Amino acid sequence: MKINLASTIKISLRALRVNKMRSALTMLGIIIGVAAVITMLAVGKGARTKIAEQISAVGSNLIIVLPGSTTAGGIRLASGSFQNLTRADADAIRNECSAVQTTAPVLNGGVQVVYGNQNWATTVYGTDENMLEVRDWTLAAGRNFYEQEIRSAAKVCILGQTVAESLFGNDDPLDKAIRIKKVAFTVIGVLNTKGQSMIGMDQDDIIYVPVTSAQRNLFGRWFAGSIRTIMVKAVNTQALERAEDQIRELLRQRHRLAPGQEDDFTVRNLTQMMQMAEQASKVMALLLAAVAGVSLLVGGIGIMNIMLVSVTERTREIGIRMAVGAKTWDIRTQFIIEALILSLIGGLIGVLLGIAAARMLSFFAEWTVSFSLVSILISFGFSGIVGIFFGFYPAYKASLMNPIDALRHE
Repeated sequence: MKINLASTIKISLRALRVNKMRSALTMLGIIIGVAAVITMLAVGKGARTKIAEQISAVGSNLIIVLPGSTTAGGIRLASGSFQNLTRADADAIRNECSAVQTTAPVLNGGVQVVYGNQNWATTVYGTDENMLEVRDWTLAAGRNFYEQEIRSAAKVCILGQTVAESLFGNDDPLDKAIRIKKVAFTVIGVLNTKGQSMIGMDQDDIIYVPVTSAQRNLFGRWFAGSIRTIMVKAVNTQALERAEDQIRELLRQRHRLAPGQEDDFTVRNLTQMMQMAEQASKVMALLLAAVAGVSLLVGGIGIMNIMLVSVTERTREIGIRMAVGAKTWDIRTQFIIEALILSLIGGLIGVLLGIAAARMLSFFAEWTVSFSLVSILISFGFSGIVGIFFGFYPAYKASLMNPIDALRHE
C-alpha cells in the first residue's frame, strides 16, 4: 500500500508540474482565502488584546458617578452642567455601600504647568489618597498623599510619566517645586505608565493634587466640598450591578429626591462599557474571518473546476492506467491527492502571506496584531479539507470511466 501511495503521489506531482501556470492559478483562491483568514484573526485578536490592556489600565471594577442634568430658567442643561456632588457623598458611598471597596472624589481642570524654563499644558485632578487604589495605579517613585495633607490642603502633587518627562527630562522630579496656575506645588511622587485610553487619550498626561488644594488654590468651588465626579471601585466584578443600585439609592436619599423624581446624577459602569467594546471587536473579527472563509470556498470551487478540466484532458491517460491494471480506487486517490497537494501548497503560501500582511499592518498602520498557533493550524488544515471536499467529485467522475471509451477518446 505504501508503494502504491508513494507512486500515486509521484504521478500527481508530475501532473501538476506539467501545467505549472494552471496549478498556480488554481491555488490562487486558496492562497487569498487562507491569507485573509490569518490576517483578520491576527488583527481581531490583537484588537481584543489591546482592549483588555486598556480595561486593565483604566482600573478593574470601576464605576463613575457624574452630576446629572439640571434645569435653570426653564432651560434644561446638559449632564454635568451643575456641581451637585460633594466629598461627603464620596465618603458616604465608601462607608455605607457594602458592594463598594473604596471611592475617590475628583475635581479636575486644564492647567499650564511650569518648571524652570519648561512648561506643559496638562490636566490636574484634585483627589485623595484612595485614587491610586481605585485606578489600580502604582507609583514608580515617591509616595502617595497623607490623610493630613488632604485635610490641610497641602500644596503637594503626584506626576504622570508624560508630565514628568516633559518638565524634568531625565532628572529626578521628587521634592522639586513646580508652578500650577502660578501656585508652587512640591512633587512627592511619580506614577507608573498607564498608556493610552480606549479613546486615544494619554492617561500619563496627568497631575494629582489633594482635592482640598484644588478647591482652594486652583479651581475654586461653587459650594463647600463640591466636586465634579466620584470614582468608585466595587469589591469585585460580580458586585458591579449591586454597587450601582446601592449608590443610586444612597444618593437619592442624600439629595432628598422624591419618589418618581428624576436622578440629579448619573452612574456609569466603565468596565462593562469596555467589555461591550471588547465583545463588539470579537464579533467583528469573526465576521471578517467568515468573509475570508468564503474566499476559501471560492478557491475550493476553483480547484473543482480545474480538476474537472484536467479529468477531461487526461481521459486517455486514465484509460491506459485502467488497461494496465489500475483499480477504481487508484484513479480516485490520484485525483484527490492532486487536489489535496494544490490546496495544501496554497494553504502554506497563504499562511506565510497572511503573517506578512499582518506584520505590515502592524508596522505601517500601527495596528496591534496577535497570532495564534491554533488559528494558523486550523486555517491550514481547513485548506486541506477544502481540497479533499472539492476534489472528490472530479476524482469520482474519473474513477467511473469505462477503460475502452477512455482509450478511444481523442
